[in-house]
Amino acid sequence: MRAFRLALIAGSAAAATACATILPRGLTAEAPVPAAPELVANLPLPPPSSAPQPSIPEQFFADGGALTVADVVEVALRNNPLTRASYFQALAARAQLGIDRAAYYPQLDLNAYAARTKQSALGGQFDYQLTSYGPELALSYLVLDLGGRAADAEAARLALLAADWTHTSVVQDVILGVQQTYVEYLNARAQLAAARTALTQAQTALEAATGRRDAGVATIADVLQARTAMSQEQLAVDRLSGQVLALRGALATAMGLPATTPYDVGELPTELPLDFASKTVEELIEQAQAARPDLAAVRLQAERAGVRIRSARADGLPSLLATADANRTYFDPSTFASYGDNWSARLALRIPLFTGFETKYKVQQAKDEAAAAAAQAATLEQQVILQVWTSYYGLQTATQLVKTSRDLLASAEQSERVALGRYREGVGTIIDLLAAQSALADARAEEILARSSWFYALAQLARDVGVASPALKTAVSVTREDVP
Repeated sequence: MRAFRLALIAGSAAAATACATILPRGLTAEAPVPAAPELVANLPLPPPSSAPQPSIPEQFFADGGALTVADVVEVALRNNPLTRASYFQALAARAQLGIDRAAYYPQLDLNAYAARTKQSALGGQFDYQLTSYGPELALSYLVLDLGGRAADAEAARLALLAADWTHTSVVQDVILGVQQTYVEYLNARAQLAAARTALTQAQTALEAATGRRDAGVATIADVLQARTAMSQEQLAVDRLSGQVLALRGALATAMGLPATTPYDVGELPTELPLDFASKTVEELIEQAQAARPDLAAVRLQAERAGVRIRSARADGLPSLLATADANRTYFDPSTFASYGDNWSARLALRIPLFTGFETKYKVQQAKDEAAAAAAQAATLEQQVILQVWTSYYGLQTATQLVKTSRDLLASAEQSERVALGRYREGVGTIIDLLAAQSALADARAEEILARSSWFYALAQLARDVGVASPALKTAVSVTREDVP
């Protein structure tokens, strides 16, 4: 008895294992839930997604040469998941166009059937059994629908065009984001170099104060003040070093690369084409209204919403459908013939008389959606005008800031040289020297920030107008800096 029971248990387990193997996982997999409100469910971590490996041109890591922002943008466009998503959405829109155009073609199906029939006669005194089977061809074609399928196909075509323009807009957004991160990174590197220069100048002031104290013409207060200023500059260097590494990882991520990827980087250009914006703001607004891809996409969506009104209205109109089928039926037993051929053809006219006001509400819904889409398009047009207006004068302001900051830097450099000379000669005080050095450090940082802001404003204006940024062609010198 015990052996029988063990065999029964083993057989049940084997049957359960076989069922779990044969049946779909969606039916047999466990469905864990938390045991209590204060507990969490015991869930296994899902496997990592099989994302494609980053595509990096070999020349991107080549030593020497010149690296442009366009090189960084090229890598980003190849690897950024946003561009891949919008690309596949455009492909899906193209497939949807093919689906809606399929209504213009006939539908042909090949069917096969088998049937076993038992019939009784005379109160069950006689039984008759028959097996029938055979193939069948079924043809259907929508001859006339008064514009329904035409509206669906046109709406799908407009959706495809909108998806294409949306992909272009996503590409431009990625380009802008990469440019902004790139400029922020170059700005942080330049600010770090400026902070190191200020640290060197602070060390020079400390050496001068120490020398004067050793000569007996200065007090310990001068030395302490100079050392304090040098420590402050060292703190600035340490802080900016961390920002540079963080932005370096952010730029690598923007390119679709791991943050630890070592790559060649450039320096912020000193010569800028400050007279770039030669067009008036009105001309740029007009250009943006004709070139902005997101504006084109929303206009096409509004047009598509208008076409959907015709599609909804066509659901309540008559339609003419042609169908035909042909089959061969085999009989077993075959009393008179082993098979028979059959065919039929029909022409059906469908006239919707009453659908519970469904068509009426569908048309009204389509009209409301079209009005909403038109309002969204008008809203974006106003936003485009505002964006171009803002970025245009933002670039004008950035251009003036570059000029002013350069004048400030030249004046601060001259003031620092005079203050250092006066202090060494015993005419000036350490307070004057440290104030001049602090003003020079601030002026140097402002000049770097002004140049960075100019590139930032230029990229933003190009994006708002809907054209390629001229900064993509700006070459910068290349240096090697590996992540420590």
